[in-house]
Amino acid sequence: MSTNQQNKEEEVDLGSLFLIIGNGFKKLFNFIWMLITGIFHFLILILLFIKGNMVKLLIAALIGGGIGSYLEFTKEKTFGSDLLVQPNFKSTKQLYNNVNYYNDLVAQKEVDLLAGTFGISSEEAKSIRKFTVTPIKSENDILEAYDELVLSIDTLTVKSYSFNLFKRAFTDYDYKVHNVHVESIDSKVFGNLDKAIISSITKNNYFNKLKNITRENLFRTDSLLRENLSQIDSLRQVYMKVMLVEAKKSTTGTSIDLGGDKRTTKELELFQTNRIINKDLKEVSEDISEKSEIINVISNFQPVGEEIKGIGQNYIFILAGLGILLISLFLLLKELNMYLENYKKK
Repeated sequence: MSTNQQNKEEEVDLGSLFLIIGNGFKKLFNFIWMLITGIFHFLILILLFIKGNMVKLLIAALIGGGIGSYLEFTKEKTFGSDLLVQPNFKSTKQLYNNVNYYNDLVAQKEVDLLAGTFGISSEEAKSIRKFTVTPIKSENDILEAYDELVLSIDTLTVKSYSFNLFKRAFTDYDYKVHNVHVESIDSKVFGNLDKAIISSITKNNYFNKLKNITRENLFRTDSLLRENLSQIDSLRQVYMKVMLVEAKKSTTGTSIDLGGDKRTTKELELFQTNRIINKDLKEVSEDISEKSEIINVISNFQPVGEEIKGIGQNYIFILAGLGILLISLFLLLKELNMYLENYKKK
């Protein structure tokens, strides 16, 4: 094969490649243009629909807003307050079960049971409208939990259990902090609720056993680490004395080397061990502060609740929007019916 023929074939191959790439870009741009024109056409249809039915939509909004205004000004004011807690020893599920039980009592209007549970009057119990509990979701909680898992199992198991798989298995109960929300028409009932909610968890014998065992282990570990730290300090003092003695010998003309390199290595090892123990002591102190209680209260209910407001709670906006939605569906169904009737005549 001659050189000229080979060059011609290479030029043909390059030309075909550029042609394929050009066709690909052309199809991509055409698709994007069709998408943009389709969206624009859809928006024009919506605007034409609004323009053609403006009066009907306004009437529906006014009717819905009028009914909503009456309901808004006659409804009872509702107040809310939040209790932020951090459950320990896997007591989160018990907290959720208890809060759901309180909410069932409200739904079933078990006023006497509700009053007895929280130690409040029947009138105060009647004023309560809702109990809810939700996690304060944080990506850090998932990362820390996965890190603990990685440190507690072997490498082969970690490889077969990816972070994404762990994240999908992470439930609401696994988050650290949870929010208990209460709604009531009495703004001053909330200060009497948190004690009963907390004590319903802390009086559990199983959780108390776990708490006591955990506290004993943590304090034992703390004492052992402090003892090890004291022993390391003593060893460091011994090495310091040896160094002073050898320094005096060197000033009198003695040139004997008593393993200086090894001594320096041991001093570095002691320093590193001292740093590790101090880090462990810090972690144990943090665990003691977090796990000394079955459930840690981050923020109590406010004595006076905050009035619940907002567009999502306002009947004027809700019913006005509902009126527009219903009349729009009715008009669209009417146009669809007309289109089907005309289609049958073709």
